[in-house]
Amino acid sequence: MYYTYILYSEHKDKYYVGYTHDIALRLARHNAGWSKSTKSGIPWQVVYFEKYATKSEATKRESAIKHKKSRKYIEALIK
Repeated sequence: MYYTYILYSEHKDKYYVGYTHDIALRLARHNAGWSKSTKSGIPWQVVYFEKYATKSEATKRESAIKHKKSRKYIEALIK
């Protein structure tokens, strides 16, 4: 099982979109500073996720969300 997820940083008031096979582990790594792109936003919280059977499906969905480049779109998904 793979997941496309959206994280939120209250500290930076920013969203981050990614994919993984283990959401709990990935969140822990983001909050431990493993990723340069999310290190300054610690702490992060998972606010949304979708399940997919394959990595390919999850990465395509991640790309589609990122391609929108829209905070309104992300916030509509979360609601």
